[in-house]
Amino acid sequence: MKTIISSTLALALTGSVAFAQDALPQQDNDWFTAAQAQLEAKAAVQPNTNKAKNVIILIADGNGVGTNYATRLFDGQQNGNYGDEHVLHHETFPHLALAKTYNVNAQTPDSAGTGTAMHSGVKTKAGVIGVDETLNRGDCSQVEGATVANAAEIYTAMGKAVGVISTARLTHATPASAYAHSADRNFEDNSKLPEGCQVPDIATQMIEAVKAGRVDVALGGGRRHFIPTDVTDEEGKGGKRTDGKNLIEEAKAAGVQYVFDDASFEAAKLDGTPLVGLFESSHMKYEADRTGEPSLAEMTEAAIKALQNNEQGFFLTVEAGRVDHANHDGNLARVVRDGVAFAEAVAKADELTNDEDTLIIVTADHEHAIAFQGYAGRGSDILGLSMKINPAGIEALDEPNTAADNKPYTTVGYLNGSGSILTEDQDWTGTRPALTQEEATDLDYVQQALIPMSSETHSGEDVAIYAKGPFAHLLNGTVEQNFVFHVMHHAATAE
Repeated sequence: MKTIISSTLALALTGSVAFAQDALPQQDNDWFTAAQAQLEAKAAVQPNTNKAKNVIILIADGNGVGTNYATRLFDGQQNGNYGDEHVLHHETFPHLALAKTYNVNAQTPDSAGTGTAMHSGVKTKAGVIGVDETLNRGDCSQVEGATVANAAEIYTAMGKAVGVISTARLTHATPASAYAHSADRNFEDNSKLPEGCQVPDIATQMIEAVKAGRVDVALGGGRRHFIPTDVTDEEGKGGKRTDGKNLIEEAKAAGVQYVFDDASFEAAKLDGTPLVGLFESSHMKYEADRTGEPSLAEMTEAAIKALQNNEQGFFLTVEAGRVDHANHDGNLARVVRDGVAFAEAVAKADELTNDEDTLIIVTADHEHAIAFQGYAGRGSDILGLSMKINPAGIEALDEPNTAADNKPYTTVGYLNGSGSILTEDQDWTGTRPALTQEEATDLDYVQQALIPMSSETHSGEDVAIYAKGPFAHLLNGTVEQNFVFHVMHHAATAE
């Protein structure tokens, strides 16, 4: 037996040597030559150990590997291709890692804890901002003892300018974690503070950070948390504050530029004068519905141009917050459109900076309970029905896959959410409704889900980190999410 095995192995090795010396039969295959070209490009990548003058982190909230895949397919299909061969801008970055996203007390994370990890370098509990895990959520008395330095404080101390951008409210968990300290992410204005709390609300902390020079540019939504209940904003919507403070007027009185729509945004000076933009009462509009306010790419461009006036460089954090919200709604059509807008913001940041002195990191805070199902043939509309695989060609057949109930299903669904096929009026049982391609691809369509929830939930799997620039090569393998902060800090302080 040993002799037979040895002979077989020798024959295999002989064949391998022959193939190594001569042309492989697949050498002219397009997939083979493309992979060879990619190999050569990756082999040529050298570590960049320059000091990072500028650091940019772009976070698509809820844009895990699955959500990113859906966005890639959508963008590619919008450009007339199958979709899966498409490459989003951040997917061209040379360095890649996976981040473990859990909070210290949550297997499936919350954005306050994940934001604090990336903006302060420590993992912490779900629902708290800019504090460590010793704080019990909601207890203001513990904030001082549990406070950790955040990105705005750290990079300002280096002499750098700081920018915070989000399509969500600027007082929401992820952007707030860049500049605030709070016992609860919900303390966005004073009306939510518990009696006796001595820690200012998040909106107040943001304006104080701008006035003190710790934040130079802040662009996003959330106007209602900066004005009193008896004041209406530019769109006729009332404020939430019960302390009578108009933080927008306070900022303007301190010399801060304030913008609230497309026109005022376009007229803003980008000369280093502090700039605050609040474009909606609550979150900014989804990209699919956007009117009268700048895109994420436009805000990113304005912020970089303003921050570049600082000779010591800058730190910029950019959040595509509404990717998360559309996932919570189970509305994939808006998820992917905001995902494409995020990729465009990444491309703009890359275009306006130099790889030699700017570290760019693209990542997510967590994933959602998104699911790809049913052996879809290539080219199946990512928003539509799953079509059958074509055994004699490449493009999917024009015939939907069907489940055991003989009904078609979409390419993407959710494990839980408001689109659940189980209904309360049937004692949490139900049957799937029939579904057409036209219904499934409607902008407002809510994907079918299994477990009934009023809002679809986060999920706990790892998320991708894409990176380029100084010390980006340190992001490789599987890392704890707070490691992202340490790479940024190391790159900015390297000698």
